[in-house]
Amino acid sequence: MQQQQQDKSFNDTQAPPCLYILTSSLKPPNKTLTFHKFLVLSITFLAYASFHASRKPPSIVKSILGPTIHFNSSTLPDTGETGWAPFNGPEGPHRLGELDLAFLSAYALGMFFAGHVGDRINLRLFLVFGMVSSGVLTIVFGLGYWLSVHSFGFYVTVQFVGGLFQSIGWPCVVSIVGNWFGKDNRGLIMGIWNSHMSVGNIIGSVIASSVLEFGWGWSFLVPGVLVILVGVLVFGFLVVRPEDLGFEVCEKEEIEMSMEVNGGQSPDAASVEMEEVELLGKGNENSNSSNVDLESSAAIGFFEAWRLPGVAPFAFCLFFSKLVAYTFLYWLPFYIRHTAVAGVHLSHKTAGIFSTVFDIGGVFGGIIAGHTSDVIGARAVTAIGFLFLSIPALVLYRVYGSVSMITNIALMFLSGLFVNGPYSLITTAVSTDLGTQEGVKGNARALATVTAIIDGTGSVGGALGPLLAGYISTRGWNSVFSMLILSICFASLLLIRLVKAEIRGKIGEAKWFWSSTTA
Repeated sequence: MQQQQQDKSFNDTQAPPCLYILTSSLKPPNKTLTFHKFLVLSITFLAYASFHASRKPPSIVKSILGPTIHFNSSTLPDTGETGWAPFNGPEGPHRLGELDLAFLSAYALGMFFAGHVGDRINLRLFLVFGMVSSGVLTIVFGLGYWLSVHSFGFYVTVQFVGGLFQSIGWPCVVSIVGNWFGKDNRGLIMGIWNSHMSVGNIIGSVIASSVLEFGWGWSFLVPGVLVILVGVLVFGFLVVRPEDLGFEVCEKEEIEMSMEVNGGQSPDAASVEMEEVELLGKGNENSNSSNVDLESSAAIGFFEAWRLPGVAPFAFCLFFSKLVAYTFLYWLPFYIRHTAVAGVHLSHKTAGIFSTVFDIGGVFGGIIAGHTSDVIGARAVTAIGFLFLSIPALVLYRVYGSVSMITNIALMFLSGLFVNGPYSLITTAVSTDLGTQEGVKGNARALATVTAIIDGTGSVGGALGPLLAGYISTRGWNSVFSMLILSICFASLLLIRLVKAEIRGKIGEAKWFWSSTTA
């Protein structure tokens, strides 16, 4: 009888094709909820890692496409390379910065609409559409090498359209993960899961750098094919919601999350809420099931989401945090190529692979920031701590990074750790927290909209950073690093109010060590 009920609860219309074909082995009770949670984390990890891998080629080929920049203290040896028109002239760095702007501005613009659309359609199909389209546009950019395309308008158009398709990915994967996981240990889980950004950057850098010697077009072709193949995997296996497999856990988790958000309420009040839920369930099971489905599927309005507590401060903090992170993402290989380390200039291939040290630090930064925020129960405090530490890390990297290879690696690792820590925390755990807070009554369908607002606003900064770096780098790298440090200061200021509120709240609840010992 129980097996028949589970068969009936298996949603054939929402389950992916491969799970539908293999229902006897992959559906409950043969596979547990924990198994499917791990499967969802793994598939979404691969999906967004492939997105980021397909974004790395432009940064890897910058030193090939652009002109050779000569500074008083750093002169590259003459290799006979002339760059690639229209990026090899005196205004080459400006054109490369504008290329980044085209992609990232389209990404930021599309992010707002993608989250809104993602709340209303099948997230798995929407994600697959974005992945396949992104892969195709990445390949089209690389075709410019074989077709000898030298039109700036061609490359700008391809990047702009590609940015629109890339914007589909983030709201979809965050919303899907939010459907499967409650708030317990969310910072740690999201911190580990969010390392897909850095892992994707590493994979993209290694692939693009490894095939660069065969022609820069290959640096786009291979990552483009990769994201399409992972899209096929997503189409066949990714399950959007536990209910699609017959698991009945979402309503319970939403009640638990609501109780955790209202941590200050009494046990009696919590029990009253639970009793009300039970009374509603006993009143009319069919009506209740219908109402739950309607509430969970109702999408939150765009401006209503902006008014949710904490959304605006974290969104604008991410604006400046992502400005810094994306400047490194798109310009670090170029910087390494044009800056002598121990008096030696690295090759294009070596500079691209060497830049992955920053992303390796980012992996650890995201995990440490997520775990720390879980332990102390304060996202804003954790984020601002990492922001403050990133300032001396960047100063040291700029001043002493050229002394030796060892100091360069160590300081680049620390810079990646502290820069990507708050960026990772805000785009994952914070976004999910805000998208499932009491204001939306645990409505998981609001996740995509809230996530899109936060990451979309951050992406505007992400678009501005590489553009400014393209213009400012011609005046010297000290000016670029000064811009990055100033951006970090602005990001920190935007969190001051939230940090004060978190500290007062924790001291009032006697949840931190020093407050409990003095009570």
